[in-house]
Amino acid sequence: MSDRIHQITGSAGPLEVLLDEPVGREPGQAPRAAVVLGHPHPLYGGTMHTKGLYQAAKGLSRIGCAVLRFNFRGVGKSAGTFDNGPGEMDDFRSGLELMSNRYPGAPLWAGGFSFGSWIGLTVGAADDRVSALIGIAPPLEKYDFSALKDSAKPKFFIQGERDEICPLKVLRQFYGQLLEPKEMVVIDGANHLFDGQASQVGDAIEELLSDYPSGA
Repeated sequence: MSDRIHQITGSAGPLEVLLDEPVGREPGQAPRAAVVLGHPHPLYGGTMHTKGLYQAAKGLSRIGCAVLRFNFRGVGKSAGTFDNGPGEMDDFRSGLELMSNRYPGAPLWAGGFSFGSWIGLTVGAADDRVSALIGIAPPLEKYDFSALKDSAKPKFFIQGERDEICPLKVLRQFYGQLLEPKEMVVIDGANHLFDGQASQVGDAIEELLSDYPSGA
């Protein structure tokens, strides 16, 4: 179920968005969390409709979260042009601002898929309002994820066993350097885009986050 919001204002102009409201919550009831997710690399076909990201959003919605997906600048109906990081981080901040204002009583979570995980985790680690970080198939050898190493925020990772962009061994090494709390789910046999297994991303989200935060 998608909300009526179709665009927000970004620093490069309007950004095309989709807002999934939480499943099973009464109108006016605060969501379990307000979540912003960034999509995979725009120059390689990544959009807010990428299957793994769509399934992640649906998994979060099923556990009671409101989830904002959006197209980075220059993608779909979003204004601007690809900026290889800085501009996309501004786009993500615009998403956080919207969700923080729309759901002021809810925890704010940040994350993303592949390139979008670099954007979301970097911005989320630096934003004091963000209380949890979600990384799906983070391309650790292509981008600088060092912002996570000093973060004590809860960190959740979903990774394909056969990820050809970020080998599982690389993620395990990086994961070992991170502060607690942290959790990871590895999807058996899955590649970087979880081809043919995208629904398992949503299942993994539920497995990781259905009991977090306790009492929510």
